[in-house]
Amino acid sequence: MSMGAEAELASIRVHALHALAYCERLFYLEEVEEIRVADAAVFAGRRLHVELAEEGERVELELASEALGLHGKVDAVRRRDGVLVVYEHKRGRPASGEKGPEAWPSDRLQAGAYALLAEERFPGSAIECRVRYHQPDTTVRFPLDAPLRRLVRDAVARARLLRSRTTRPPVTAEERKCAKCSLAPVCLPEEERPQADGQPRPRLFPEDDTRQVLHVTTPGSRVGREAEQLVVTPLEGEPVRVPVRTVSALIAHGAVQVSSQALALCVHHDIGVHWFTAGGRHLGGVGGGAGNIHRRLRQYEALRQPEVCLSLARKLVLARVEGQLRFLLRASRGEPGSRSEVATAVRDLRTLLPRCLQAESLDSLRGVEGAAAARYFGALPTLLGEDVDARLRFDGRNRRPPRDRFNAVLGFLYNMVHREVEAAIIAVGLDPALGFYHQPRSSTGPLGLDLMEQFRVPMVDMPLVGSINRKAWDADADFEVTPEHVWLSKQGRAKAIELYERRKRETWKHNVLGYSLSYARLVELEVRLLEKEWTGSPGLFARFRLR
Repeated sequence: MSMGAEAELASIRVHALHALAYCERLFYLEEVEEIRVADAAVFAGRRLHVELAEEGERVELELASEALGLHGKVDAVRRRDGVLVVYEHKRGRPASGEKGPEAWPSDRLQAGAYALLAEERFPGSAIECRVRYHQPDTTVRFPLDAPLRRLVRDAVARARLLRSRTTRPPVTAEERKCAKCSLAPVCLPEEERPQADGQPRPRLFPEDDTRQVLHVTTPGSRVGREAEQLVVTPLEGEPVRVPVRTVSALIAHGAVQVSSQALALCVHHDIGVHWFTAGGRHLGGVGGGAGNIHRRLRQYEALRQPEVCLSLARKLVLARVEGQLRFLLRASRGEPGSRSEVATAVRDLRTLLPRCLQAESLDSLRGVEGAAAARYFGALPTLLGEDVDARLRFDGRNRRPPRDRFNAVLGFLYNMVHREVEAAIIAVGLDPALGFYHQPRSSTGPLGLDLMEQFRVPMVDMPLVGSINRKAWDADADFEVTPEHVWLSKQGRAKAIELYERRKRETWKHNVLGYSLSYARLVELEVRLLEKEWTGSPGLFARFRLR
């Protein structure tokens, strides 16, 4: 059976018609892509219904009809003077009409759909619809008349048509609706609407996630579950209990066990769980939100087109090279001793910038990126102060394994960024295995490698150079050194994690969107802006720059 035929036969939730009447894009995101976000307003509505049940005023009734193609759970159905009354409870205020309070169109449609279901369940009864708005304690009444019947049937037909499509409807023209929508951080309507030059966009994307990443670094520790808590039990010492609602991700470093019960709790709450080796290499992870097939189909369709991949890769490499250039200019300002080395790199990077957009293939673009990296890393050592411990100095990029202390920290932090980016990709619902620039290798998803390019300088290089110049590192205690490699010690890992997590919390004003957000939120925002490149609203991906 085709996707369109399945959509035609599938029953529609009555509550989905409420979303449809409010905004077709909201309906599509919730019912087709199965993205649902519970914000403060949603939780307040749930509390209202719990309070009604406790007061004995609510009698829920599940109704369904194959003929209508509808199903749902109505708040209450009661008989009043021989009339069957369908009740819906709403937390807010009614609309203002010429003759007094009126039901909002979406509420009217929802109550009408329940009334049709009740009429089929209880044939021969006269039906009336009532919507009680609790903020002013007002009840609006209206009949199940011919226009309302037609409205419900037309809405069901429209819902089926939208479910058969693989493309999202456009954002609503009624901007006021977006400010109160729980899915605004996913939809990003203001980032999609045309904006006058120099005018900041209304802020709908959340500034930060108040939850914290839980890093478990002590070898032999075990992560278990007690009710709604994660319990970290070390080999020695007392267990530490962490409420799951305060955790955004769980990261196990080295020999750390995570029980299946703890994993299930994390997945249930959409908390990513990731494993790193003791040396800092990202092994992999699991996420709570699997991507909806429609989102991935659009991704596959877009990224199998060479011209789309090349266009995205050009923007990405341009962003990375310009970030490297701006960091060198910023860090060497007022430092005459480093001017000659940096000046050469700056000149070469400026020469390479236009070539990023002129590259005719991914291979030639990789050549430009490689040349830029050589100039940048060649100049990076000059940004370290003259009084820095010689053992912490940097003499070129090396890895797998790192052979000096600077590269040991650099590689560890780059792996943390890759974990951050890949977790955001999974949370947004895209497939990390299909990228547009990097080639697949081992278990590392190419899309994560692609997107992390623009975050290397601001999230790793800048804070690392600053921390070394502040003498925050102990060349002996923070590292384990052998003739073959250099790793971070337990103390060094803790220091690197703190440096990274502190950087993530720092806020920064987006140079194009015009609003401030933390680096942690910027990662998710960039993933969502990437998705907009193939959902009809391109132009904002890889546009942020260092000041």
